[in-house]
Amino acid sequence: MTQLNALIFDVDGTLAETERYGHRVAFNRAFEEANLNWNWSESLYGELLEISGGKERIRYYLQQYHPDFTGDLDSLIPQLHQAKTHHYRQLLLSGDIQLRLGVKRLIETAYEQGIRLAIATTSALPNALALLEQHLNPDWFEVIAAGDIVTNKKPAPDIYQYVLKQMNLNPEQCLVFEDSFHGLEAAYNANLKTVITLHDYTEHQDFSLASLVVNHLGEPGQSFTILKGDVEHQGYFDLNSAKSLIN
Repeated sequence: MTQLNALIFDVDGTLAETERYGHRVAFNRAFEEANLNWNWSESLYGELLEISGGKERIRYYLQQYHPDFTGDLDSLIPQLHQAKTHHYRQLLLSGDIQLRLGVKRLIETAYEQGIRLAIATTSALPNALALLEQHLNPDWFEVIAAGDIVTNKKPAPDIYQYVLKQMNLNPEQCLVFEDSFHGLEAAYNANLKTVITLHDYTEHQDFSLASLVVNHLGEPGQSFTILKGDVEHQGYFDLNSAKSLIN
């Protein structure tokens, strides 16, 4: 029987609903602050989420929607992204962005029972840390792999390969939690089993490669819905569920 040694979490959309009410709002505030007449609606942001990484997302947006924009993009984009990070942290500190159902329970239980924890995200490190500091404890996570720590972002497997190397673990000893097709593809190509927790932006994506697809992790009295896969459970996802998936 394979032993479960680690849980590896994506951040945006997986730990919390950060995209619609966090990053999107922060981008728009950064644009306004820079006197740019750009506004990312909820529907447009859903399209932009197909691009991994905030700086890459701005560049793609300009190529698609403002191809005639003249300016020093190599200077402007990092400045906008830095301003966006500031606004995002302010949104987190306001308490408006909460963890998704079941996330805190599962992570706290894993930590208490000696299951190793890690983060693998394309989000900038300050953004990932801000969310962890607000709702969890960054010290619980043995590795926090974020932002530009690897050259190729998801759906490339690099970020997960980096985490595995840092933790000196084999893929079969770990379970990943993601929310998007790009995240799933990155984990799958690193030979990792993945639990997908859906949300509005990703509910129509292809998750056929996932070991389990649910609407959220659930809580006692607030059952989850399984959309793909089979897992031992009591109406919510716990460590016994994780161990059953590994095996």
